[in-house]
Amino acid sequence: MPSTIDTVTGMPSLAVAVIDIEASGFGRGSYPIEIGFVTATGRAACTLVRPEPDWTHWDPAAEAVHGIARETALRHGRGAEEVARWLNCELAGQVVYCDGWAHDYTWLGVLYEAAGLQPRFRLEHILRLLDVDQARRLGPLRQAVWSKAPGTRHRASSDARLLQRALTEVLAPA
Repeated sequence: MPSTIDTVTGMPSLAVAVIDIEASGFGRGSYPIEIGFVTATGRAACTLVRPEPDWTHWDPAAEAVHGIARETALRHGRGAEEVARWLNCELAGQVVYCDGWAHDYTWLGVLYEAAGLQPRFRLEHILRLLDVDQARRLGPLRQAVWSKAPGTRHRASSDARLLQRALTEVLAPA
């Protein structure tokens, strides 16, 4: 079980680094438009990703979920190379967990391919951390954490923080 030292209490913490990605859609041709993470120490960061010229797929249903318009990503997003370098700097050498590994792995691949770089961190599915009982408890704990955070936007860093809280609870000794 991963453990770090909480910088406030000085006690072991069960928190792990978590990443979340919002995307243009879920099918073929989709790409990341926002990436957020929370480190094991609790520091959160997030950025919009400017679509590359050949990233044209856009699913209005995905936009309805995350609330990010393509025009917003185009105007305020950072380029793929800048985002990939930033992630490498921030997450180098770490194992970073996500809840949608198949999608997130693909979207990071799209980002890093456009940037011409390789990730300097490893992406793993949260289920790699959990035994069968913990995995079964995660869903209800996650719902409880989400319901305690009314008004939280469905955005990458917010989602990463809420997932990290649920994981910390489920990993805590009984």
